[in-house]
Amino acid sequence: MNPLAEALQTKGRRVCNLDYPSTEAPVAVLVDQYLLPAIADCLQGEDSVADFVTHSLGGILVRVLAEHDDAPAIGRVVMLSPPNHGSELVDHMGGWSLFRWWNGPAGLTLGTDDSSLLARLEAPGFEAGVITGNRSLNPLFSSWIPGPDDGKVSVQSARLDGMTDFLVVPTTHTFIMRSDVVIRQVNHFLETGGFDHLTSGE
Repeated sequence: MNPLAEALQTKGRRVCNLDYPSTEAPVAVLVDQYLLPAIADCLQGEDSVADFVTHSLGGILVRVLAEHDDAPAIGRVVMLSPPNHGSELVDHMGGWSLFRWWNGPAGLTLGTDDSSLLARLEAPGFEAGVITGNRSLNPLFSSWIPGPDDGKVSVQSARLDGMTDFLVVPTTHTFIMRSDVVIRQVNHFLETGGFDHLTSGE
């Protein structure tokens, strides 16, 4: 996320690039023990509105954060390739020991069934822009995902009920945050509350 963070800094934004052990703890622990303290440290006691730019699981963490009693005021959120309705890869490989080790307890809650964490989350109470890709570097994974996908998340699953805007770009899941088009669109949404569809290349 560093190139994206640096691009936003050049626009005069104060940026905190938050880190968390995504494969080592459940979602609730990641929010309580890592995300909340990191955000508090970033805000430095200021009573200000925080915008977020997330990738993949990060979008789910912000949705969980928004329902937390200690959450900061959330402004605009841009989610990059979020599995808002789950991933068929979790459905297909969730029982494999290697997959469970690689993705950890948080990733294993991102299935598509009605009992998953995602099925229990509310629609966002913030302005949400979603950007997802439709290019894949893994034909095997894509064969398990219905419709266009980015190699890990389907375009349909990335959609979020109540979102403000939605954009599909020709990128893969792993590298979407490094796309010049995506970086420009992230900044546009944070500034205006929408994407620039005239120059998006859709």
